[in-house]
Amino acid sequence: MAEKKNLPEIRFNGFSEQWEANEFSLMVTRISSISGKVGLPRVEYEDIISGKGELNKNIYQKDSSKIGIEFDNGDVLYGKLRPYLKNWLLSSFNGIAVGDFWVLRAIEINSKFIYYLIQTSTYETAANQSTGTKMPRSDWNVVSKTEFFIPKIKKEQSQIGTYFQHLDHLITLQQSKYDKLVNVKKAMLEKMFPKEGADVPEIRFKGFNGAWEERKFGKCVLIQRGGSPRPIENFMTDDENGINWIKIGDVAIGSRYITKTKEKIISEGEKHSRKVQKGDLILSNSMSFGRPYIMAIDGCIHDGWLLIRDEKKMFDLEYLLQLLSSDYMLNQYRALASGGVVINLNSELVQSTNVLIPNKDEQHKIGYFFTHLDHLLTLHQQELEKLKNIKKACLEKMFV
Repeated sequence: MAEKKNLPEIRFNGFSEQWEANEFSLMVTRISSISGKVGLPRVEYEDIISGKGELNKNIYQKDSSKIGIEFDNGDVLYGKLRPYLKNWLLSSFNGIAVGDFWVLRAIEINSKFIYYLIQTSTYETAANQSTGTKMPRSDWNVVSKTEFFIPKIKKEQSQIGTYFQHLDHLITLQQSKYDKLVNVKKAMLEKMFPKEGADVPEIRFKGFNGAWEERKFGKCVLIQRGGSPRPIENFMTDDENGINWIKIGDVAIGSRYITKTKEKIISEGEKHSRKVQKGDLILSNSMSFGRPYIMAIDGCIHDGWLLIRDEKKMFDLEYLLQLLSSDYMLNQYRALASGGVVINLNSELVQSTNVLIPNKDEQHKIGYFFTHLDHLLTLHQQELEKLKNIKKACLEKMFV
C-alpha cells in the first residue's frame, strides 16, 4: 500500500520538518459541559452565516436562557447536524452553544489551525459520513478516529491559521463592498422609477421634466412564450452550426447578457420552439421569475422564458432591462397574480402590466447609469469569487 503523503504542496519558507499523523481525538477535546449560566451569550444554528464562520447578529442582544454546551474564547464550534451546511465558528468570546454542535478545544495545537482544518475536503469527507438520512449528523466515532497530518512546530500551525484568517478578512471586506453596491442599486431603482400612483421619479437627471407616459406593456412590445421540442434529446446536436438552445444555466454570474450556450439544437427544433434574435429581451418566467436578459446571440428559448421584442422601437434597451428588474414591475406581477403569489409568469400577465415611459434621451441616461452600476457590481462579484477560489485552492494545497 502506498504511503500517504505527509507534506503540503505549498508551505511557508523556513519549515522543512515532516508533518505527523494524529487521530482527531488526540488533537482536540470535545467539550460537553452543559450550562444555562446567566449572562453568557447563546449561539444557535440560525446565528451563523453558513460557510463563512461569521455571526449574522449581535448575540449579546438576544434574550435567551436556553441551555447548551459552554464554550470558551478560542474554542471551535462545529455544527454536526447536516454538516454540509458548514455551520462552524471560531469563538472570540465565552458563551453557550445551543443545539447540535460539537465544541472542540485544541490540545497543544493552534486553535486557528484546527478551525481551518475542519474546512478542508479531507475533514468534510469524514464529517459527512453521517448517521441518519432525514436529519444526518456527523458521527463522532468516525471523525474522532480519522487521521490528519499536522505540522509539529506550533509556529507553522500559527502562520497557516493567520494566513487563512487574513484571507477570510479580505473575503468579508469584499463581500461588504459588494453588498453595499447591491443596496445602492436597489435604492436607485426605487428612486429613479416612479412609485405606484406617481408619474415622475423621486430622483431625476438634470434637464428633464414633465410626466412620464403610462402605457399597457402589451401595447408597446411583442410578448411571447418560449417552446420546447419534445423529446428534447431527439433535437440536440454537437454540430457547431446548430441553433443555440438557451437555458437558465447559460446566464453568466452577474451578467445581463446571453452571450453563448452550452447546448445546440437542429434546425427542425426551431419549428417547435421560439426563435429570438440579438437585441431581444428574454424574461425568466419560472425559477427566479422576472429576471430579464439581453440577447447578444440568436437562438431558441424553451417555455421557461418569455420573449420581449421592442418592434416599435419605443425603448432604450438598457432602460427596458432595468425597468423590468425594478420593484415597480415585480409588485405588479404579484398584484395581478392569483392570490398575490407569483409562481410562473405568463405572457398575458406581463402584457397586462403598466409601464411608465420617459422620452428616449432620458431613457438612455437612466440605462447608461445602471449599466455602469451593473459593471461595478460584476467587477466586485468577480473579485469576491476570485478570493473564494484562492481560499479553496489554498485549503487543498496548504493542508495534507
